[in-house]
Amino acid sequence: MSQQGEKPAAHEDDWWRALYDETAPDTGPSGAADSLDDRFDSASDAVGGPETDRAEQVDHPVTVVPLPDPRLPEADLAPEPRTPPPAPEPPPPPAPESPPARTVAVGRAPWEAPTGPPEPRTFAVRAPAADPPAVPEPPGAPPVRPDVGHIGDRPPTYEAEPAALPASGPDDLDCLVPDTVLDGARYGTYTLRAASVRGDSARFRGEPRRDALLTARFGTGDSALVLVAVAGGARGTERTRLAAADACRWIGGSVARSHARLSDDIRAGRRGDLKSGLQRLTDRTYGKLRGRAAELGIEPSAYSADLRCLLLSADPECRTRVFFGIGRGGLFRLRDGVWQDLDPALPATGREAGEESPGGDRLTMDLQITTARPPHAGSPLPPPAEPFRFRASVARPGDTLLLCGNGLAEPMRGEPALAEELARRWTADGPPGLPAYLADTQLRVKGYADDRTSAAVWEA
Repeated sequence: MSQQGEKPAAHEDDWWRALYDETAPDTGPSGAADSLDDRFDSASDAVGGPETDRAEQVDHPVTVVPLPDPRLPEADLAPEPRTPPPAPEPPPPPAPESPPARTVAVGRAPWEAPTGPPEPRTFAVRAPAADPPAVPEPPGAPPVRPDVGHIGDRPPTYEAEPAALPASGPDDLDCLVPDTVLDGARYGTYTLRAASVRGDSARFRGEPRRDALLTARFGTGDSALVLVAVAGGARGTERTRLAAADACRWIGGSVARSHARLSDDIRAGRRGDLKSGLQRLTDRTYGKLRGRAAELGIEPSAYSADLRCLLLSADPECRTRVFFGIGRGGLFRLRDGVWQDLDPALPATGREAGEESPGGDRLTMDLQITTARPPHAGSPLPPPAEPFRFRASVARPGDTLLLCGNGLAEPMRGEPALAEELARRWTADGPPGLPAYLADTQLRVKGYADDRTSAAVWEA
């Protein structure tokens, strides 16, 4: 019976007699260390195994394991299998050795009573290693696209960001245009990016953006047709900005009404029908511009704009890309890291026009000098207009086709460093996102401060 008057259980009495039985032979003194730390090390070895590597304690967090209970059979003392952590893909450098820390292990020591909650005990253990430092990017990674920068040793005179807003009044709020327009899409095998940005000079002087940009889709499914129209007016007059917007809107309406026939001609490769049909639509647009000039009582040249367009089929089996328009600007193709100037040649240059398609079908541009119709019956014929430009070509995987107004075409032709930088960026990692494309097209060059309007097509 215990001091509290309780009768011990049978198994407790047996354990006590086995421990203090005077008839049991004495095992004699032991040469093994018998401190508290030695006993903890012995228990840890029994649970974790003798092959526990100290390096593993450094590289991985400490796992708190309950100490064995002497009442359990030997089979229950077997430790659970430990799954080694997966090896990292770029191995990190060895972590520095962390200072020792103290943690609490919860378990039941052999000298504790077999019932009741175990007492908490504190042991010195090695703290988990700190997180490894960030692994630098491997060599050859694509360059990070920078913010709007400049080409050349010195930046341009004007600032890179807008300074002044255009003046406006109560009667012209409908005519206001934003500083920047940005758009994009993906159809078939190509990705489209388009942007129109006010030039540095106009931003500084508080003048409106003169360039206009239209991106539109007509139809659905594989027969859908995508139109990109870029128009730019001359400097100095407010009306040329309005003329550029009218040109985009009117050519868009004409293509929308004829999109089914145009889509069929593009997919079937009917270059003759395409050329004649698009020329009629372009003539109709410029006829409306001249009619508008007559209504305003001004010369036709005072209400006109350069107009350049792309027609793209949504059919993934069709890689024919059609360009048409009138006036200044640029049409470039980036193929195998090299820019090619595809602007249709004028008769006075003596260059050969046209291009061979991969199948040998000659998809050429046909130049014709368009003579404008008089705005009113009985009016004299105006002087000959700009030549109509047309080109139909077959794209290859990896090509990038760039259509742009004169504000970007001039530095592309006059500053090789700009063309080289765009080639480097646009061959690095596929089509850029909209913000990156906007930053790319705004790469500034000293001496070129006009509006920049462009559309680029990446071929998959």
